[in-house]
Amino acid sequence: MTRIAVLGAGSWGSTFSLVLADAGCEVVLWARREETAREIRDHGANPSYLGDVRLPERVTATSEIDEALDGVDGVVLALPAQSLRENLSAWRAGGSTLPAVPVLSLAKGIERGTDLRMSQVIAEAGEVDPQRVAVLSGPNLAVEIARRQPCASVIAAHDEQLARMVATWCAAPSFRPYTSQDVIGVEVAGAVKNVIAIAVGAAAGLGYGDNARASLITRGLAEITRLGVAVGGQASTFAGLAGMGDLVATCASPLSRNHRMGHALGRGLDVEAAAAEVGQTAEGVATARAVDETARRLGIDMPITRGVVDVVDHGVPIEQVTTALLARSVRPE
Repeated sequence: MTRIAVLGAGSWGSTFSLVLADAGCEVVLWARREETAREIRDHGANPSYLGDVRLPERVTATSEIDEALDGVDGVVLALPAQSLRENLSAWRAGGSTLPAVPVLSLAKGIERGTDLRMSQVIAEAGEVDPQRVAVLSGPNLAVEIARRQPCASVIAAHDEQLARMVATWCAAPSFRPYTSQDVIGVEVAGAVKNVIAIAVGAAAGLGYGDNARASLITRGLAEITRLGVAVGGQASTFAGLAGMGDLVATCASPLSRNHRMGHALGRGLDVEAAAAEVGQTAEGVATARAVDETARRLGIDMPITRGVVDVVDHGVPIEQVTTALLARSVRPE
């Protein structure tokens, strides 16, 4: 039986553990807090993140990183994007290194300060061969997946055989993985859609209707595609599950943390109060500045992203950003 370590026991890590177990894997879930690990071991649940959802018997948990990594066939990293490097560095400093097995990243973001994608952070901070790193993206609302509602996602790796191997880990009855070799495109799509979701959520919070939200989603996809292609992604990726699929789910659903973050901002809350209301990490806040810096460096026009940065980093009123977007000069679509 394939044994997989899932490092990170938040909502997505816990949910993906369920998917892996449903696909036939034995799963050890690493939790930062021992009380979380004990709850999973003793009661088969992680109520802080998954409510009353029961985890399969194939899922166990530990707060000891060496125990989690012992004898595994694969590693899944389910840590927030902005703390991924910190955790990898801390484990290495403590003498714990990721074993020479395939590593799957679930994190969706761009590292602030370095503008690196998550696979690049894993390779650098975790000293992992990039050829062993795969990434996953798609419409992945954890609450729905935990309830075993149907879903499809994309697993990308530079090596097609690696992508196929990792896909077999999570090919569960309600979870359909597709494969790709466009690691750059899949990661860019997964990161930037969080930024666009904040903008769409803000429009909803302001009371704007479906026309405005559909316009933001469509123009947001254009921004994501421009950036993704400029840094080496394939244009077709952005029309698929990792692009349009993930964007629609994240922008349209109140289950999305980034949508809820934007909605709170649109209702007039400041960033700190909005984050407190959401209660979990909204990756788009930290990612927005990194994306904007990359876009400026490459000379790519990303007005929606820039507007989100103005709101979350510079305190510009959301109404002022909306007015500026609508006042842009006429141009071809």
